[in-house]
Amino acid sequence: MTTKTPACGWDQAVFRCGRCGTEHTATTEDDYLKAVGAHGDAHAVWDRLNPIERDGIASILRTILSAPDLAAELLALADRQPAGGDNW
Repeated sequence: MTTKTPACGWDQAVFRCGRCGTEHTATTEDDYLKAVGAHGDAHAVWDRLNPIERDGIASILRTILSAPDLAAELLALADRQPAGGDNW
């Protein structure tokens, strides 16, 4: 039996965003860096959207993230379509 133990010197680290107050807890340095990077990227994308786009993307993500099979089918559909075309 193997157990997953944290990297040497790590118990856990908490990242607290100074902009929105979100907290992420990580048990490895790699997980911490990924969480900080992903959160920073999310802020960068969010900041570029206007309020209508923000509402739209939030609605889409809620739908897709609650249904992984739907997400996979949408990606497959997108991959089969010509760029910018509605060729049905």
